[in-house]
Amino acid sequence: MYAAGMAVKTITIDLESYELLAARKRPGESFSRVIERTLQDERYTASHFLEHIDEVLLAEDTIAALETVVNERDRPDPVALEK
Repeated sequence: MYAAGMAVKTITIDLESYELLAARKRPGESFSRVIERTLQDERYTASHFLEHIDEVLLAEDTIAALETVVNERDRPDPVALEK
């Protein structure tokens, strides 16, 4: 399954983590591949999201909720920033 010369590292995880990982494992898939596939989503950045924003469909109430959260954020006082 591993290519000749492929580096490997042994890690220790608790039973709960193992069970969570095993639950995501597909038939014939290695645990390394499960980790790669699972963490791949973490590699996406805001710029990646913005590049693909036109592919995202949100319900109007979701958009309204997002706008509310953004509008209610504490914003720095522009006068205080000038000091």
